[in-house]
Amino acid sequence: MALPLYDNQPTRRAPLVTYLLIAANVVIFLLSPIASIGHHDEGVEQRRCEQVTFLLKYGAVPKEMVSNRQSPVPEEVAHVCAPKPFHKRPWLSALSSMFLHGGVAHILGNMVYLFIFGAATEDRLGRLRFLVFYLLVGYIAAYGFAITYPGSDTPLVGASGAIAGVLGSHLVLYPRSRTIALILSIFPFRLPSWTLLAQFFVFQWLSLGDSQSQTAYVAHIYGFVAGVIVGLLVRRGTVARKSAALSWT
Repeated sequence: MALPLYDNQPTRRAPLVTYLLIAANVVIFLLSPIASIGHHDEGVEQRRCEQVTFLLKYGAVPKEMVSNRQSPVPEEVAHVCAPKPFHKRPWLSALSSMFLHGGVAHILGNMVYLFIFGAATEDRLGRLRFLVFYLLVGYIAAYGFAITYPGSDTPLVGASGAIAGVLGSHLVLYPRSRTIALILSIFPFRLPSWTLLAQFFVFQWLSLGDSQSQTAYVAHIYGFVAGVIVGLLVRRGTVARKSAALSWT
């Protein structure tokens, strides 16, 4: 496996939306009950209950999304934690879930990929369109997962689906870009970016049969494919505009 460190694709302006998305994810994580869980602190069980309730309230539960109805709190959670009643709109949970993460490693990995590959995509699409694109592929990833597993009552959290869309679009828009990456997390190499992005997709596909993993690989695939499609549409539009400009010269 290779960990990207730097992408050489030049940009014309600062990727403000990418920076704001990273900042929002980090701030929300630090303020969430998830970041406060410790193994030796007093009141660990209480904080774990806060964490579970927080994820049920703001995470995207596939069963709820498919039916667009809030499900009752699971009996075991209600018995142990006795959470306060809360109202939830399942279709909005797909949005809130994009800014939640299950731990430090989860958010760190996602933000590294967004920081490295989001800048060039934002530069190509423009800031507002990049934001719309990011949220759109995030929704596609979340609902794709929900449709694939309509009976699941496990909350889906993380920006991975949206970031997978960014990776898919980058693969199409900048097929010749190169990335400095750590091979096996030790050795730095300069590689074509497409090798890292293709690695990401292949890894998700091969991991679909891992029943022990809690990672939503299907959501990543939906997001990645959606990003590829958007990238192809943007490239096609760019080619059409250039052809039209040439015809007038």
